[in-house]
Amino acid sequence: MNVKIEQSWKSRLDAEFRKEYFISLTEFVKKEYRSRAVYPPGKFIFRAFDLCPFEEVKVVIVGQDPYHDEGQANGLCFAVDTAIRKPPSLINIFLEIEDDLGRKPHAGSTLLHWVEQGVFLLNATLTVKAHQAASHTGKGWETFTDAVLHRLAEEKNNLVFILWGAYAQKKGGFIDPKRHLVIKTPHPSPLSAFRGFFGSKPFSKTNAYLRSRELGEIDW
Repeated sequence: MNVKIEQSWKSRLDAEFRKEYFISLTEFVKKEYRSRAVYPPGKFIFRAFDLCPFEEVKVVIVGQDPYHDEGQANGLCFAVDTAIRKPPSLINIFLEIEDDLGRKPHAGSTLLHWVEQGVFLLNATLTVKAHQAASHTGKGWETFTDAVLHRLAEEKNNLVFILWGAYAQKKGGFIDPKRHLVIKTPHPSPLSAFRGFFGSKPFSKTNAYLRSRELGEIDW
């Protein structure tokens, strides 16, 4: 199956694209896009991969599924385009950056400034029906993104995995903390931000780790 995805990822995931579950997933997704409103736009399904080649990944942030309201999802977890009102979780992320680092975030709501520095913004599920959160879960995306995380954790060293919330933490439960830095906190959503996300300082912890390994800090 010829999946249009950045070449460094394509070479590592080609075997995954040939598996029966992914072929079935592809047919499901194509049918969904033909018959109803689905987000993100089809060209952005693999945008996180296209903008952050495998070799350049330094930090991995795991989300659950794309935003499901019109115009929000752009293929990068937690990010929205500039013209879109910031969702509550993104607002809280920016508040924590300001508290953690003592300054306003340098990234805009698109988070492209992060991606350009090697921050891989991966949702566990890459598509969603309009206005129906988690509507494409259990269709195969989770198997695919599990394979992606295994590739990263097993082929690279000294990555930072930022796992916000129980879902992301369960998904990244296999990651070796002796080989990578694994940051686990509550989710930045309004329901849980005050239960330990605020004050967790994931951004300064990430940079301290990268600095200690001479890998270059992220300008958050």
